[in-house]
Amino acid sequence: MTKVALITGGARGIGKAIAQDLATDHDIAITWNTSTPQDMPADMLALQADLTAPDSPQAVIDAVMARFGRLDVIVNNAGVVASTHADQFDLDSQREIIDVNVLAPAALLSAALPHLQPGASIVNISSVNAVLPPKDAAIYGASKAALDLWTRGMAKELGPRQIRVNAVAPGAINIPEAPRPEDLTNLFVELTALGRIGTPQDIARAVRFLAGDQASFITGEVLTVSGGYRL
Repeated sequence: MTKVALITGGARGIGKAIAQDLATDHDIAITWNTSTPQDMPADMLALQADLTAPDSPQAVIDAVMARFGRLDVIVNNAGVVASTHADQFDLDSQREIIDVNVLAPAALLSAALPHLQPGASIVNISSVNAVLPPKDAAIYGASKAALDLWTRGMAKELGPRQIRVNAVAPGAINIPEAPRPEDLTNLFVELTALGRIGTPQDIARAVRFLAGDQASFITGEVLTVSGGYRL
């Protein structure tokens, strides 16, 4: 039977690449909030959802189960990247970073757990900024550090159920819908051992590995996919 994968934030960038990659041998559901899906598989289930809303995670899982009857892979890709200067604290905007990047994956997993069978896999999209603090975006980095710890915690908690939980930590990735300026791209390239900036497909391939049976004895890990950024 075809496995089912749910990718949050799957309408653009890294999430879109993950959805397109997994669609070759999975049934696919994605969530999107503000970016309307384009150029995606015709049979994909696309759900508009603000995953920070109290009832949204359960509604998403219910829709996936109603459509496909099973759920095997969850990729928590939806995230907020925002500057948070120390002298410009704004509670609502900084709370949103934590809500989207940490609490939404936790809420989605809680809603999905009754339907996850042994062999299911969770892959969280973290960031190298979890360990390399970004300038003027410390709350974002802290949210990804929290996501990494949550990944390990859930791996320990769900291991007895044979459910694996891992994360991928991208380095500098150029998103086709929002490319970086050339000078900033060149700076990242200079800081990257392999001498190029990453692509969404680089991350998608790592997600496919961690989500699949070839990684059946890997859990609680954060796989850095950065081309050797800031070694």
